[in-house]
Amino acid sequence: MLVNALVRRANREGGFATVLAKGDATAGAILIIAQDRGEHARAYERGVGAKGDTELLPVGPEGVSQEVTDYWIRRRRNDPDLWVVEVDIAAAERFVAETILDG
Repeated sequence: MLVNALVRRANREGGFATVLAKGDATAGAILIIAQDRGEHARAYERGVGAKGDTELLPVGPEGVSQEVTDYWIRRRRNDPDLWVVEVDIAAAERFVAETILDG
């Protein structure tokens, strides 16, 4: 449900979002590949932060799109339940946090 909301909202707000890999509908982690106009690729995972709150945690390499792609493909190979969503919108991290984090 969170992934669908993210894709719909990004497209409605003039950005672009697509599901690169579908994970488990109830238990799959969510990995976000964030970009701004196709530049500065970086990966975030929805997870539990140090204080126990749900956060977007930076993971993997950033900057070079191919390195980020290689990273999520390796992660997906090891975790077939993982959702991978690409989001290309201004202030992507903020936008994603507003959409998929609790509270």
